[in-house]
Amino acid sequence: MDLVAACRAFVSVSEHGSFTVGAAAARTAQSVVSRRVAALEQRLGERLLERSARAVTLTPFGRDMLPLAQQLVRLADRLDHEAETARHRPLRIAVPAICPTGALAHLIAAAHDHGILLDPRPAGPAERADLLTSRQVRAALLAVPPREAAWTVPLGLALADDPGGSAVYLDVLRPGRAGRARRPRRVWLQPEDDVPHVRDRLARLRDAVGLRPAQLAVTRTVAAAAADVLSRDDTLLCSPAQARELGLHWRPVGELGPGFARGYALAVADETDTDAARTGRTCADAVARCLGATQPPPSPRSARATQLTRATASSQSRRSPEESL
Repeated sequence: MDLVAACRAFVSVSEHGSFTVGAAAARTAQSVVSRRVAALEQRLGERLLERSARAVTLTPFGRDMLPLAQQLVRLADRLDHEAETARHRPLRIAVPAICPTGALAHLIAAAHDHGILLDPRPAGPAERADLLTSRQVRAALLAVPPREAAWTVPLGLALADDPGGSAVYLDVLRPGRAGRARRPRRVWLQPEDDVPHVRDRLARLRDAVGLRPAQLAVTRTVAAAAADVLSRDDTLLCSPAQARELGLHWRPVGELGPGFARGYALAVADETDTDAARTGRTCADAVARCLGATQPPPSPRSARATQLTRATASSQSRRSPEESL
């Protein structure tokens, strides 16, 4: 006997005082409701309802059992509701704030195709790590050195005018004696690249080629930096996809070579969260599109390439001792 179904039939008949009306309210055939109530009475060992030609009334035993039956039905309904909610619980994932809206839409759609309801939350590198550590998100695309990454995005300099050649060397920005009174050209870093494995390499190169400290700076917004590129002949560190979006000319940094890149790995807050873990595998191409990766992501070389522990995520949120320039 289905105890919940029997109690549901008993409650419906009791509340409406009729097997006919109670069955209609429960959207069940009257014969089925009658059998369920009879089965419940047999199980409990005493009659619950008095049946007459005019009405159906509760027996004293039925009055005692009705509150418990109502509670059981409410709990069963709550269980069904909670199960439905859990099945459709969005998978909140922290993604780089630079991800284009269209690419995020394709990522959400790709996740839908695999039965995952994705809820991207754009944020900067440190905030993504903090969100993961505090479990405000179930997964995050963390900034990692390229050698540890599942996705890599080439970095180079974007300029307003086509510089020609195959690369741009940072030493061309070194101010000459005649230009010391003028504002020197700058290399703008985005907040997304204000991480040690990107910022520190550029800072060392800046010092090596003789640029002034102020010539390497972190912008508050990409739009503001792009405006300085267009109006002041500055340069912006970015990916080829971002340069195209901004209408700028992109070249790799000559001194650093093609290996200079952003790196990303998918980290999950709970290793038993199968939906979060498989997002990076099933939606790899869509993730690459969001990040601006120019090639399909490689197969993970190690567990660390796809899943970082919470301790590693926490370490990503700690800033380098060197402050933004």
